[in-house]
Amino acid sequence: MTTPDGTIPPGPAGTPVTPAPETGVPGPTVSVATYPDYASAQRAVDYLSDNKFPVERVAIVGTDLRIVENVLGRLTIARAALAGAASGAWFGLFIGLLFGIFSDSNWLAVLLVGLLIGALWGAVFGALAHAMTGGRRDFSSRSSLTASQYAVAVEAEVADEARAQLTRMNWVS
Repeated sequence: MTTPDGTIPPGPAGTPVTPAPETGVPGPTVSVATYPDYASAQRAVDYLSDNKFPVERVAIVGTDLRIVENVLGRLTIARAALAGAASGAWFGLFIGLLFGIFSDSNWLAVLLVGLLIGALWGAVFGALAHAMTGGRRDFSSRSSLTASQYAVAVEAEVADEARAQLTRMNWVS
């Protein structure tokens, strides 16, 4: 629902209404509360659920998203080979289990051979893959997506009820 000039009209009490595609909730939504972390927003929705609010009309919307990459350490060819050996060992274990199930001979030996061959090939491919980067990425890291704040948005028709329940939650806490 937009005005002729393409802007979104304010909801009840001047609260901006967010269009549905951004939240996944059918119909226009209204932000009824904002929280600094996801756990607090989740607690608010849980409170609404506990008090019989129709939570299928609620969305938690993270805003001001950013990707944070935490550097875990230096990545050498030896570490890349070790990581490759670990993942190759898992794959080798899986293949060894498959062959061991259908083997007439010692299934434990088949399992161990699969594990060792998988670890060996994983180490070779891990070391080669790292060596081929030419030193452009000599560190390992883990990325995460974070938001600076989380809004609890509800359909406009039930916004007043949600606000009242969340106000009650703040009084009780």
